[in-house]
Amino acid sequence: MILGIDEAGRGPWAGPLVVGAAILGGKQIDGLTDSKKLSKKRREELYDIIKNEAVATATGWVSASELDKVGMSNALRLATRRAVEQINVPYSEIIIDGVVNFLSDTGKGRYVQTMKKADLLVPSVSAASILAKVERDRFMAEQDELYPGYGFGAHAGYGVAKHRAAIEELGVTPLHRLSFAPLQKYRNISSLRHPELDSGSSKNTSTFANQTPGRAQSDGDGGESKTTKSIGDRAESAVADYLISIGHVILARNWKTRMCEIDIVSQFNDIIYFTEVKYRKNANQGDGFAAITDQKLRQMKFAAEYYALKNKLDQSNMFLAGADVSGVDFRLNDWLVEKSTS
Repeated sequence: MILGIDEAGRGPWAGPLVVGAAILGGKQIDGLTDSKKLSKKRREELYDIIKNEAVATATGWVSASELDKVGMSNALRLATRRAVEQINVPYSEIIIDGVVNFLSDTGKGRYVQTMKKADLLVPSVSAASILAKVERDRFMAEQDELYPGYGFGAHAGYGVAKHRAAIEELGVTPLHRLSFAPLQKYRNISSLRHPELDSGSSKNTSTFANQTPGRAQSDGDGGESKTTKSIGDRAESAVADYLISIGHVILARNWKTRMCEIDIVSQFNDIIYFTEVKYRKNANQGDGFAAITDQKLRQMKFAAEYYALKNKLDQSNMFLAGADVSGVDFRLNDWLVEKSTS
């Protein structure tokens, strides 16, 4: 019952840091090795096997903005703690790939053994490596829709030539690590803000009420077709940008069940938020939250519980939320946490 720990995303210029944790409990899975030595197709195949057969799996995430605030060493410690805290089965030992005990300041530190090349030598660490790599790569691929032109799906945020050229042309996003030396020159460049949110809302019950959101995604020259779907997509992108800017990781967009579609599923620390986005063309058309009826909340609760069941999540750390967006500039007026799903 070895708990294996490994990370993905230490070196990229953009995107989250992800730490994987896995207990195989004696399960024999052929082909496990350092995730970087596997093809993308093989990693995906092994990921599914690990998720189905391992005794326990988890990933801990630290956003780019968090990493900028605390530094890489503390980010690795934080992501490791977040992963391990989700493991609810007993284990006899923790093996972390590398030479640093990222749990040394916790009660679990004494059970840790650090090991160079553990992702090659210890199956549970190999599994953790694959979990972290696949989930991070999937997340970065999803960001192509939010931030077209950067090629996140191709390079996962690493500082390759195409990525560097995109930054020079388009600037940085909330995904970029501005503490990294090549990007520090962008730290003092202002981005668009939502003034209404700068001082928070008296209605907002979340811990993010006094945080300042980042820029909403632009529509370029305004040539996008004004269909209901494109309008909805732009409103959701504005909200997703805001959530990312305050430290959330976007787990899913337009997640569907037979009862309901959740516009945005996001995570901050160990809490999962399920956000319904409502758009109004004019701010004087009334509060967008009025459209989130009790029936809609019940549908969202069902969808959230199904999401938790499918992904083996603790439902006590889940909340429903609503976002009110309006105007031709798709301004985010407020993001409110409505109620716990538990």
